[in-house]
Amino acid sequence: MAELSNFTLRIGDAPPDFRLPTADGQLVSLRDAASAKAIVVVFWCNHCPYVQAWESRMVELGREYGPKGVRFFLINSNDARAYPADAPEAMARRAREHGYPFPYLVDESQAVARAYGALVTPHVFVFDGQRRLVFQGRIDDAHDRPHAVRHRYLKEALEAALAGRPVPTPETSVLGCSVKWRS
Repeated sequence: MAELSNFTLRIGDAPPDFRLPTADGQLVSLRDAASAKAIVVVFWCNHCPYVQAWESRMVELGREYGPKGVRFFLINSNDARAYPADAPEAMARRAREHGYPFPYLVDESQAVARAYGALVTPHVFVFDGQRRLVFQGRIDDAHDRPHAVRHRYLKEALEAALAGRPVPTPETSVLGCSVKWRS
């Protein structure tokens, strides 16, 4: 588990800009979310068992909050040469198979992961309507036991951001697989 003291972005920071291709090759920009009521950026990948455990919950959140004006961006920054399961073709296939209601982006240079300070997959960032960081951390408190979840950190952050209230738990430690940096 990565500790809060390791975070690069701090509550109140603006999101670093990006323009990245989807796994299918379409360019997507943070600016595409200019009218969004909130933005969720999640560092993600295919092969991580933590991501796989949270995947269906993430898709459900995308389906629930997308229509409410929340824009989601999942970004894979892993070294696809060393981890072929995270290559764009595999990403596109996984997004189709699991019905991702959000773009799944390729950060081949890893510059976006560095700008955000992504530590693991998944590492979640929520920005409110004023584009200020209001939450970063985990999706919930029980990645491997959906029936045992007691704290839905991402959902709570989205509810607070949409209502203009402070997020009850603005930061949690992150839990997942380390970002696979290129040597």
